[in-house]
Amino acid sequence: MNRKKISEIISGIDEKYIDEATGFAGERSAAPKVRRFRWGAAAACLLVVLALGSAVYAHAAEARAYETAVTFFEENGLSPEGLSRSEIKEVYRDITTRRFAYGKTTEVIRQTVPGWEIAQSEPSPEELAALWDGRTRTDAPEEDGISFRIDYRYAHHESRPDTLEAGLLECRRDEVTVWTAEFPFYVDDFARYPEGILVWGWNETLTSGETAYAWIACVDERGEVLWQQPLLHGFRNEYIAAVLPDGEGAWAVISRGDLEYLCLSRYDRKGKELSFRQTEVGNYGIWNAARLGDGYIVHLGSYNEGDYAHLFRMDREGNVIDEYEYEGEDCVYHIADMAEFGGQVYLSAYAVPIQHDEGGRHEIADILAYIFDHGWEITEEELTPMVRGNYTAVLLLCDPEKGEPQTFYSVQGSLGGRLSVRREDRLEWDVESVASAFFSPATSAFSIGGTCQVYRYAFDASGSLIGLTDTGETVRYAR
Repeated sequence: MNRKKISEIISGIDEKYIDEATGFAGERSAAPKVRRFRWGAAAACLLVVLALGSAVYAHAAEARAYETAVTFFEENGLSPEGLSRSEIKEVYRDITTRRFAYGKTTEVIRQTVPGWEIAQSEPSPEELAALWDGRTRTDAPEEDGISFRIDYRYAHHESRPDTLEAGLLECRRDEVTVWTAEFPFYVDDFARYPEGILVWGWNETLTSGETAYAWIACVDERGEVLWQQPLLHGFRNEYIAAVLPDGEGAWAVISRGDLEYLCLSRYDRKGKELSFRQTEVGNYGIWNAARLGDGYIVHLGSYNEGDYAHLFRMDREGNVIDEYEYEGEDCVYHIADMAEFGGQVYLSAYAVPIQHDEGGRHEIADILAYIFDHGWEITEEELTPMVRGNYTAVLLLCDPEKGEPQTFYSVQGSLGGRLSVRREDRLEWDVESVASAFFSPATSAFSIGGTCQVYRYAFDASGSLIGLTDTGETVRYAR
């Protein structure tokens, strides 16, 4: 993997510094158009773009130049450590004239907001053919060969609709069923921890007037159901988004009540509720959650509002203590997964250019507009590069207190996937590289389908990239 470039420099540079710099550097050549990321709310404008260009330096009053350069360093959080007086002035001019040709500039920026673009080649025709014939990942086995499958069993009746008999969680080792646990509710999801396997879902309702309770259960590694119970918080509808260990021998259950409340309830290891708190957040869905120090970080989103990267920070009792929004000037960010690792928050995301006419297809509207303008016909060979060019996978390493990105990695032509903390010293990031795409106008569920090849990047506790694996897995792309 080659180190490519840092993406986006201090897009909020005050114009007075640019005007000042042009006085020293002479007439400035036209700078190339750059892509700027704007991180909103608590996250400041941090990210940086290194452009190409030749250095042009002219003489000016030394004292005035140095004073202006020092002020610029201070106001933009740049470190002058190890730089001489002349080097500080040169770095200042190099940045504000957007030439970025001076060697010390890269060192200064890397110390402030390091970031890396990871090069990834496009698949060859032979690889594309192999991907079409390859397997699609569903529930990939864990390191011990264990995988899980959710299923349901229904009772059949002639005079009324079939009713749920049991929700099922099946445990397999090397594709052989080891055990099956049964529950009196629809199983929505599960999480496997050393302390136990948590399973959650909701009860069956036959009419819209019935209350939809969230249910939670705990299963041991042998498949024995240790306890199970509904969440009784007074809502007409409640669903569980995540269950996490709270670090003190209890479980933290993050749920959504009546489509407008963010809830946190805590249960001991025997299933007894210890505490409950709700916060009104409006019509936002809860898309993910992770431990963060003594509290939690929760990803909320709204397709109606076009808000895909909204985070709430909660303390261990469920009080909302902060919230962050991540947005770009010319793109929209979609957070796919998040995890705490090495004292930082890792956000797996992907960026999509802002669409001109979304029309219900928020990520691919411009591509569809092109297809419609060209007679509703397009080959896979033409469409695949267009879809690849529409996506950039991004891994953000954020400060847990302020939510500000400290560094990042990006991969062109890909979507950010899931994050897995394998050990205390290893985090893995799945990147879904678009390998093929086809237009399907007659399909109601999607307009563009295809496959993505899964690459797995490994990072150590300091956030450094230490490895890359082509997993041989593929996942479906459908938008």
